[in-house]
Amino acid sequence: MDNRIGELQVFLRVVETGSFSEAARQLLMTPSTVSKLIARMEARLGVKVVERSTRHLLLTEEGRLLHERGGALLADLDAFERELAQGAGQPEGTIRVNASVTFGTLALEPLLPAFWQAYPRIVVDLSLSDEIVDLYLDRTDVAIRIGPLPDSSLVARRIGVARRKIVASPAYLARHGTPRSLAELGAHNCLAFNFRRSAPVWPIREGGRIQDRLVTGTVLANNGETVRRLAVAGVGLARLADFHVREDLAAGRLVELFPDAGDEEELHALHLGGPLLPQRVRVFLDFMLPRMQAFLRDER
Repeated sequence: MDNRIGELQVFLRVVETGSFSEAARQLLMTPSTVSKLIARMEARLGVKVVERSTRHLLLTEEGRLLHERGGALLADLDAFERELAQGAGQPEGTIRVNASVTFGTLALEPLLPAFWQAYPRIVVDLSLSDEIVDLYLDRTDVAIRIGPLPDSSLVARRIGVARRKIVASPAYLARHGTPRSLAELGAHNCLAFNFRRSAPVWPIREGGRIQDRLVTGTVLANNGETVRRLAVAGVGLARLADFHVREDLAAGRLVELFPDAGDEEELHALHLGGPLLPQRVRVFLDFMLPRMQAFLRDER
């Protein structure tokens, strides 16, 4: 009898738990049975999906692909069976979403009440962090990313473009003077980020090219909202996305410096699943994307 679904369920549980023995315990099987099922699946596929060692369990590239698409396949199967059982096509389940603190707060959160009116059975597990998450390891369905995208098997759907602006409060400029050239940035308190992937530099457009300019300051923060609040408080200069400082600029709490120096970064919604996208994820993206695009264009 064909038991590919059962083997796939065992494989996914092994990945989730990170252990053959723990997967066996949860599935009420013996570790040897779990090992045999994985080995049988690998023999049928003709590739290894799991690299075993005494201390770690690592997925091969084929294993990562199987985990991605197999998980989406089973999620769609579960959703389909629930729809048949309930006699309705209303999407349901949990969707795990990751976004930066700023974009999540300003663009995503205000859309959620209307989304739940349309899809009341979907639970949104929302994590806001400016750190880059691994969609596989963190079991994230959708991640909103700002900046260049690495090559991967993830599907990217474009949201739009954010333009970075150099800003400061009128109070800060009154105390320290307004820099007249980019070379004078080195004499000012420039607020920066402490990401592992980030250096204390600001990418700035100079002479038609984007160049990294070294900056120094008294603050290194892990999210843009902290940097914005400190800039408004007059602590120093900041380099932030246009959508982030839109209201502060309109209200005069911040002013823009060097309008021609701002660089641009694209925003994308990344997701797993490819053509086997679970229904709950599909309706979330279809609902959110045009509204997030309108937010970036300031068409709210």
